[in-house]
Amino acid sequence: MNKDTYGTWVDIAFDCLPLRTVTRVDIPIDASPVLAAKMLRVKQAIEKHGVLNSYFLHNAHCKFHFTNDPREGMVEFEFDGTVLTDTHDLQTQSCDLHVTLTRETCSWLNQTIVQWLSGSVQRAVQLEFDRYIKAGDLQKVQERLDRIQRASDEAGGFVGMYL
Repeated sequence: MNKDTYGTWVDIAFDCLPLRTVTRVDIPIDASPVLAAKMLRVKQAIEKHGVLNSYFLHNAHCKFHFTNDPREGMVEFEFDGTVLTDTHDLQTQSCDLHVTLTRETCSWLNQTIVQWLSGSVQRAVQLEFDRYIKAGDLQKVQERLDRIQRASDEAGGFVGMYL
């Protein structure tokens, strides 16, 4: 059976925020608790790692598949945190992620395996971020943010809501 029938063995997805693009870290008074918590984690990432060659991954998950049956043998984690790259943003150097088990269909799962897989998320994300860099996605994110910043500058600091 072809592995593509059920997807990949490791499914990783994330949104990437280059920390050098974060200009403010104060949390709005009317921010929802979820948004305030995320903004606090971004602020903590900046304080711990700085803004150069550091990227905050969020809205992220990592799914491991241990069987070819989509109904059994899957373990899913959510994560967010910082990925650090070399000085030229060409290779991932390390990850500092907060990883949480969110779902599983693995009847043989135990706490030792969960802990080991949580550490494996770090390694899998590091390899996936290298693929992200090689695909040019990191450059596309930076170009999009640069366009938004230029539009904001040209409009006197305001480009509209929800951008």
